[in-house]
Amino acid sequence: MNTRSQTPIPNVDDTTGEYATFARVQVDRWRDGQRETVEDVVAEEVPIALEYNGISHAVMMATPADLEDFALGFSLTEGILASPGELYECDIVPGCEGVQVQMRIATERFVALKEKRRNLTGRTGCGLCGAETLEQAVRHPQAVQGGAGFTVAQVHAAFEQMQAGQQLQQATGATHAAAWMDAAGRIVLVREDVGRHNALDKLIGALAEEKTDFSQGAAIITSRASYEMVQKAATVGIGFIAAVSAPTALAIRLAEETDVTLLGFVRKQGHVVYARPHRLR
Repeated sequence: MNTRSQTPIPNVDDTTGEYATFARVQVDRWRDGQRETVEDVVAEEVPIALEYNGISHAVMMATPADLEDFALGFSLTEGILASPGELYECDIVPGCEGVQVQMRIATERFVALKEKRRNLTGRTGCGLCGAETLEQAVRHPQAVQGGAGFTVAQVHAAFEQMQAGQQLQQATGATHAAAWMDAAGRIVLVREDVGRHNALDKLIGALAEEKTDFSQGAAIITSRASYEMVQKAATVGIGFIAAVSAPTALAIRLAEETDVTLLGFVRKQGHVVYARPHRLR
């Protein structure tokens, strides 16, 4: 007998008509050996198919919000596009099994994309699935030019400011965030997602749409600083990354190579500088 659920993915908020970013479920909560049946709030996770000129390139598990930002940011940080102007159209098309993001891009970029012969199927937080060669797995962006500097106090204050903008995390406890700290040390934009790479791509896409100068700010992230996070930031010219958790050795080497200031374990008690400390005052 077929017991497969026919519940549409993604869920749609009946009030707003937008994709729901969370769901309410009944759970048994146990505390001190006692059971209580309560309502819980959990984050939505949806397959997002990224298509370029009619060809599917990547399927990523993501939070179904800010998908235009995600599409543009992913396209830039993965080197598919060199500038936001090369994305001509972006349509969000819901389906029973997920969401299609249909993009029309410049012909020369589409030709280059086809030559890469890549077809990613990404799980949450996976940035390498589908890479066919070692060269594709580890890209080496050009070194970041210039970059704003920040004080230790500004960095720590930014993490506190970012928390106020993490509404989905506050409700579900299941999402990462990436925030932009401008040259004055203020958090001006926050994006959330169940995947840390997705949150950063959404942030970069939103900033690119606003023609932000990526050298005049910093990316603040709630995850570990894996090499993909450094790679994505360096690709668009972000020279300062501060993470709440640890980096990897490869992330540190890539930060040194691309002149990215990299901080980890940014907590109330302190932080660790792993690469290029010259932007930290």
